[in-house]
Amino acid sequence: MYQEEDLVRIAKRRNNSKRTYLVVNRLQGKHIPVSGKCAFEMFDQLAEIIQQEYKGERLLLIGFAETATAIGARVAVKVGSLYMQTTREQIEGVEYLYFSEKHSHATEQKLVKDDVDSCINDVDRIIFIEDEVTTGNTISQIVNIIREKYKSKLNFSVASILNGMDEQSKVLYEKENIKLHYLVKTNHSKYSEKVLKYKLQGKYMPPKENVEHLRGYNQYEIERYMNARRLVKAIEYEQACEYLWGQIQDKVEKDKKRILVIGTEEFMYPALYVAARLEQYGYEAVSHSTTRSPIEVFEECDYPFHTAFQLVSLYDKERVTYLYDISKYDQVFVVTDALEKENEKSLINVLQEQGNENITVVRWKK
Repeated sequence: MYQEEDLVRIAKRRNNSKRTYLVVNRLQGKHIPVSGKCAFEMFDQLAEIIQQEYKGERLLLIGFAETATAIGARVAVKVGSLYMQTTREQIEGVEYLYFSEKHSHATEQKLVKDDVDSCINDVDRIIFIEDEVTTGNTISQIVNIIREKYKSKLNFSVASILNGMDEQSKVLYEKENIKLHYLVKTNHSKYSEKVLKYKLQGKYMPPKENVEHLRGYNQYEIERYMNARRLVKAIEYEQACEYLWGQIQDKVEKDKKRILVIGTEEFMYPALYVAARLEQYGYEAVSHSTTRSPIEVFEECDYPFHTAFQLVSLYDKERVTYLYDISKYDQVFVVTDALEKENEKSLINVLQEQGNENITVVRWKK
């Protein structure tokens, strides 16, 4: 079993007065590069809890964007359930259920209502998957929306890697009949104080205005795309990711041992999946993803982030995203479902400036 000190690193949020600190799970594969194998081992422990608790129930698992999308997908695969994730992206031609995360820098969250409509009568329980639950307010909000919209007798649960809820919040969940499951209990009482000790400012790198003259890099488009922002059967989603891996495998240079696989924002699970498969073939592969989260960086060695690279989002040229502590690898794969090729230049420029010469962008599309 994991302990808090095994997983938790505390960082300082940048320009966020709602909550000064950010709880960073070093094995999650979001902000910190991690072995896909190690991330999946942690996710699988959460899946085991759900498998034991809800035998015989028809389940819909919902992963929260950005940070819990890979956790949710992996747990759903292991459980063999239906799966979908929340999103902040715009999907054409659908209706949404809207809710918000008040502590977040990007507060609006959405769930595709059309897909909930299509399965609501075929499931017994919805389980929300999170990286960490702190107050539980966001999930309580969406549970109330679903109960009001559908007037059904659905049961609800929450499963997370970390749980930082106080006793008052847990009592409210009991009253609302929302069951809680988690791997590690966290104590937030000293987190705000902890980030105040760091003084040596790290490097915060803004995007370059002119990135037109990039050195060469590889670009491939791979078909059979499956979008987990929409309702999927988790087993079919895993099969689609295995096909994606099969296409990428042919592009791995056999003499390259240290490999980085980068996911993009909500699109985390396929990148982690590829990294885990690379490890099975003997490569030293790690994965993490670009993120909307602006985080302060400091030089102190015990602080989790030392250099922040500000990027243009691959999904929206007006959106700012970040990548932290990039170093040099033998080969880099950027695995994305973003379609606009122009937007990737900011990321490619950063990778090349850090000494990465062998870069491949894999775009998964219909």
